[in-house]
Amino acid sequence: MKKILVTILCGAMLLSMTACGQNGTKETKKTADGTESMETAGAAAEEGNSELKEVNVVLDWYPNAVHAFIYDAIEKGYYAEEGIKVNVQFPSNTNDAMSLTAAGKAEVGIYYLPDVIMARANQNVPIRCIGALTQSDLNIILSLKEKNINGPEDLAGKTIGYSGTELSEAMIRTMMETAGVPTDSVTLVDVGFDLMSSMTTGQVDATIGCMVNHEVPQMEKEGFEVSYFYPQEYGVPKSYELIFVTSDDMINNDADTLAAFMRASARGFEDMKADPEAALDILLANQNAENFPLDKDVEMRSMEVLMPVLTSSEGGFGAQEASVWQENIDWLKEEGLLKNDITPEELMADVLN
Repeated sequence: MKKILVTILCGAMLLSMTACGQNGTKETKKTADGTESMETAGAAAEEGNSELKEVNVVLDWYPNAVHAFIYDAIEKGYYAEEGIKVNVQFPSNTNDAMSLTAAGKAEVGIYYLPDVIMARANQNVPIRCIGALTQSDLNIILSLKEKNINGPEDLAGKTIGYSGTELSEAMIRTMMETAGVPTDSVTLVDVGFDLMSSMTTGQVDATIGCMVNHEVPQMEKEGFEVSYFYPQEYGVPKSYELIFVTSDDMINNDADTLAAFMRASARGFEDMKADPEAALDILLANQNAENFPLDKDVEMRSMEVLMPVLTSSEGGFGAQEASVWQENIDWLKEEGLLKNDITPEELMADVLN
């Protein structure tokens, strides 16, 4: 949901919200930096333990299926067993997960691999990745099935809706060039964050920026037949759609806390894998219904899509490889999106070993 619906955040996050939790009351509170923090039933139970170290985690978006493991770990007390109390925060700006962690105002953020590379290389933002949340990409080229768009070759003469980012433009260029289709044969239309509605109203033929685990089941739930393909099938390097980021200072001075967070999160993921519906019920009890209400059917389908991409055959939850970072560095440099050289070692950190 990286490039979708973000415009509502600034206005929506000015409101204070309350909602009913599974085992009691859950409150959403404004934090000092302007983000919102939600207290779950599990978090409330931890309040009496003053020995727990607080860890503020800024999500990439409002709670949805990909975050279910966090709420499960809070609810089951896994973080508390590791000596930490996790406070979940929602971003009020699109880059909060990165900027707040870099500034030391949050301990962990969930963000996007290419953006982290560009921020570190171009602006020397002091952040690194401590684990990959998703082992592959979720971003897709999406269209209504009736458009008969099944690959870049079908985009010639068509309009593609996107949210006006250089990264999306670079992906489209690479796909078209890989497929041998002239890049000037497509028309890019900046539709902001109206990616789904721009397709259903006929404003564009296809979009880039929708997520296979959210927009696809959402549109199918609404009765639309869709087609999609991945940029990675046509020259764009494999990426980790979502990653855990933290500051250099946190890695250098408090790696033990980060390791505790990753261990407890992995336990939450194991629960999510063993009983997706139970983990989803915990998530639904902690959703932000006012700003991003969740549909159980859509989120259950999202769970099914996510399960295979949350771990890899080579490693467990959070695993990351230097080769993936290097391939993305090389591609971003070829596309002119990196001003300075950077290595995977400057972007990765292993806090568990």
